[in-house]
Amino acid sequence: MHEPPSETYQVVPDNGHMHPFVVAVHRSDRHGFSKPTVREIELVEGFGVMGDAHAGATVRHRSRVRADPDQPNLRQVHLIHAELLEHLAAVGHRVSPGELGENITTRGIALLDVPVGTRLTIGEAVITVTGLRNPCRQINDFQPGLLKHVLRTTPEGDLERLTGVMGIVSRGGTVRADDEITVALPPEPHHRLTRV
Repeated sequence: MHEPPSETYQVVPDNGHMHPFVVAVHRSDRHGFSKPTVREIELVEGFGVMGDAHAGATVRHRSRVRADPDQPNLRQVHLIHAELLEHLAAVGHRVSPGELGENITTRGIALLDVPVGTRLTIGEAVITVTGLRNPCRQINDFQPGLLKHVLRTTPEGDLERLTGVMGIVSRGGTVRADDEITVALPPEPHHRLTRV
């Protein structure tokens, strides 16, 4: 997967408070809901997280495989912002990093607000954001009542999906907790994230 020239991307400046960073990383070789926290993960270009059940050039999520096993995997890496976990704690749901199945827990990025094609550089690795994770009913199996806090309807009638973003690995590399993240927006026009 070849990246567009970097000069076409606009790096988002720091917010003045902190540089965005990785809180924790997670990986599981089994199709389950949560992923255990590990010391580091290895991102492989065009494939995903080495040793993770959802890694692959074509879809690995069970429902997607049933629908069309040959479609490209736009969900190689799952990222969730730690700020969501704090919001959930405030409404009575204690959720630790990795328990919602993400590979990377971040802090300092408004993940849900970036446009499609945003590049997140972590060390040598680059993740290109493809869309939103679509929360499913398994979230209520994990904690009863949690789904309504991560899948909401706006006053305009739109669904808000709050469980992070999905991406593909555009350049491989090792990712660890405390690694800084650089956010680069794609050329305009920007397109809002939708579920993938």
